[in-house]
Amino acid sequence: MTHLRQWGLLLSLAAGLFLCWPRDGRAQAVETAVTPLLIGYIHDTQAQPVIGATVRALADDDTVLAEIETQADGRFAILLPASIPDTITLQIHRAHFQQSEFPLTTDQITTLHQGQPVSLADIELQRRITPAFWAATLIFVIILALIATNRLHNTLASLVGASVIFAISYLGPLLHEDLFIFNFSGALRYVDWNVIFLIMGMMIVIAVVERTGVFQWAAFMAYRISGGRTWLLLPILMLITGVASAFLDNVTTMLLMTPITIQIALSLGLNPLALLMPEVMASNVVGISTLVGTPTNILIGSYAHISFNDFLVNLTPGVLLSLVGLIIYSEVIYRHDLQASSGGISELLLQRLAERGRITQPGHLKKAGVVGLGMILLFVFGEHVHLLPAVTAVMGATALLVWIKPDIEEMIEAVDWTTLVFFITLFICVGAVQEVGLISFIATGIGQLVGTNLVLAMLAVLWLSALLSTVIANIPFTAAMLPVIGFLTGSIPAAQSKALYYCLSVGSAMGGNGSLIGASANMVTAGIAERAGSSLTYAYFLKKGMPALFITVGLAMIWLLLRFL
Repeated sequence: MTHLRQWGLLLSLAAGLFLCWPRDGRAQAVETAVTPLLIGYIHDTQAQPVIGATVRALADDDTVLAEIETQADGRFAILLPASIPDTITLQIHRAHFQQSEFPLTTDQITTLHQGQPVSLADIELQRRITPAFWAATLIFVIILALIATNRLHNTLASLVGASVIFAISYLGPLLHEDLFIFNFSGALRYVDWNVIFLIMGMMIVIAVVERTGVFQWAAFMAYRISGGRTWLLLPILMLITGVASAFLDNVTTMLLMTPITIQIALSLGLNPLALLMPEVMASNVVGISTLVGTPTNILIGSYAHISFNDFLVNLTPGVLLSLVGLIIYSEVIYRHDLQASSGGISELLLQRLAERGRITQPGHLKKAGVVGLGMILLFVFGEHVHLLPAVTAVMGATALLVWIKPDIEEMIEAVDWTTLVFFITLFICVGAVQEVGLISFIATGIGQLVGTNLVLAMLAVLWLSALLSTVIANIPFTAAMLPVIGFLTGSIPAAQSKALYYCLSVGSAMGGNGSLIGASANMVTAGIAERAGSSLTYAYFLKKGMPALFITVGLAMIWLLLRFL
């Protein structure tokens, strides 16, 4: 009985192998190859890929044969059933776009029947204006107004905006299906995490460096070098502030420089604004010479893939030219204030300034210098190994924390999480108006205005961004303009040098000198000066800053035209 059972098992196994074994290898290969495949690419009127569009293959009776969504590059590959009808229509649906249908040709159907993939011509989707368009636009305008009028804190304004956008996206369709803007995962696509981690890493590095007292020491040394001669003290302070702003955030630079500058001014019998105004304007001008110098450069560099080296090479000569013009302008408009100096300070006051302006942690400063040098080298050469600036910043911050071993909780608390939340929610708010097509319409309008003329485009971007930055905070303005510049760069053949991005960088940063709300560093400086008894009003800043805007932007414009034409 055991032998019979074994023989029966062997026969069953042999029969199974016989039935499963491919009797005709070529036939199986043909059967596998005849699986019909449609390949295509979908873009909008700005030649930008359309992500998340639903692509359906429909039969005559509207039966869905297959369905798929476009990927991050706008491409799709839709796998059809092995047996397909003689008529197929491709239907494409995407929120905020017109639904489109494309019947396949007879030749395409025949090719599919033969087992060959069909590559479709690029498909362009047209935008449509929906209730969601008006809702997102209204929310964005209100956010800008709240930030410009200082009715709400920048972060709170953008947080409210993002929250309302999500509320409309999820609850609005209950009232009207076209009130949908985007869902949570769609919103996160617009958040540039490279920017977030770059800022976070640099904040930790700055928190370590500023505790060494090096910036206060530099300000005091500026007084010592000038010998109390205010006409010489002014450009030295401007130069120190500018160089610091090229590697640190402008806000942080002014937070460090403002207190001791006020002390020096009061000790000399000067109006503190005669030193503070030129300093903050120099910070806005010189900061754009590097990738990490201003938040706007961080946004532009990440979006347009512009490296640390690129900013340094393409903008530094123009920045130096603008700085010289700014120094001359400052010396002229503040000549009476500078002449009113008492001519020196007492030894007691000098000792107090020296005490405040000394390096408190020389050992930590040396270590920070080594790590800082390494970070600069990685910023400069890291692009050759595709090392993102955000990774360099995080590695540098981590190296400092491990080497110096400060209080980790204190260092993490030193990160300005309020600013990071502002950037994240701002990305979502700007993403909303980009999603519904407002940015696309603006880009198309500017594109029709400038045509393919690079000079006209450069001038339009440069001066438009400079002037608008006086009424709109430059960070949200830059974030909103980036897709517009991307469209213009793609549509103007000579703009492949990314000249328009550099124009946006110069305009948005130097335009911050035109008004008190033009840059965050301006408002921080005004707040510290107010607490010290020196009121820096909107009218005063406008009076002194607007001429500086035209001088610095005009000089930078000369360099940009020479550099890219």
